[in-house]
Amino acid sequence: MSGTDTITVRPEDGELRLDRWFRRHFPQLAHGRLEKLLRTGQVRVDGRRARAGDRITPGQTIRVPPLGEAPPAPQRPRVTAHDEAALRDAVIYRDDWAIVIDKPPGLAVQGGTGTDRHVDLLLDGLRFDRDERPRLVHRLDKDTSGVLLLARTAAAAAFFARAFRDKATRKVYWAAAVGVPEIPQGRIELALAKVPGRGGERVRPDDAGKNAVTYYRVIDQAGARASWLALLPLTGRTHQLRAHCAAIGTPILGDGKYGGAGAHLGGHVAAHRLHLHARSLAIPHPAGGTLRIAAKLPPHMQRLWEFLGFAGEADDPFAGLEAEE
Repeated sequence: MSGTDTITVRPEDGELRLDRWFRRHFPQLAHGRLEKLLRTGQVRVDGRRARAGDRITPGQTIRVPPLGEAPPAPQRPRVTAHDEAALRDAVIYRDDWAIVIDKPPGLAVQGGTGTDRHVDLLLDGLRFDRDERPRLVHRLDKDTSGVLLLARTAAAAAFFARAFRDKATRKVYWAAAVGVPEIPQGRIELALAKVPGRGGERVRPDDAGKNAVTYYRVIDQAGARASWLALLPLTGRTHQLRAHCAAIGTPILGDGKYGGAGAHLGGHVAAHRLHLHARSLAIPHPAGGTLRIAAKLPPHMQRLWEFLGFAGEADDPFAGLEAEE
């Protein structure tokens, strides 16, 4: 691309973040350079300055300045029939607007450096009877399992994205924590800021960071050794649940990044794996009403529950709690 161009956002790109739109259409453009183009006003949306995290909508125009010659496109990882079949087997709900999968731990939602197998790569295998490719609506960390919502149309993607943005959703996570919180249920309000470094994404408590709020409840415990926590995030910060659990002295089992050596238990073979699961999601549905869906524990967490003898009722651990954020 040698000259300035103005591109109209297509319906299938509706509700994308601006930086992800560039990543999709101009993969040769490094994020740091995009940020510089935005800061200097060379990239504009509908003639106005924009930020990387701004959401775009169909029909808007994006000014794209000269980007220079593109390097050879990286070879797209090969999608195997086995991988697509495995993702189809993970589907736990499907209708005309939505698909929900029970994402296995260890499978990334989107690609990145060193990640050549991820949900986004495999979405063609979830077209079923449709011409349109399903769209990601939100994301989970690679090592977090559980409920992941996909939209089957551009209109559904826009609807669900608004629901997440307007905090009209209710996401409950289950975690095994090392130790037991001093107070069996409560609210963690601790601002978090991203920390640069070689070890990938990471956050730390910082009063100057972004507001982050999590409700928690102890469902069961194995003495003082470990506890089964239900977690309800009211905000969606990077690694929020992991950082918040570590901050109150009960790191999530297997989370060495935030809990260090204190995030491990002896005597259990899966203690090194992250024990965090997106248990359920409630979200408004485009056809009316509310979509409510839950995912069973992954095998390594189910084994731990049996090993520690966890038992209890946790279908609605935050009944009556209204989000005030």
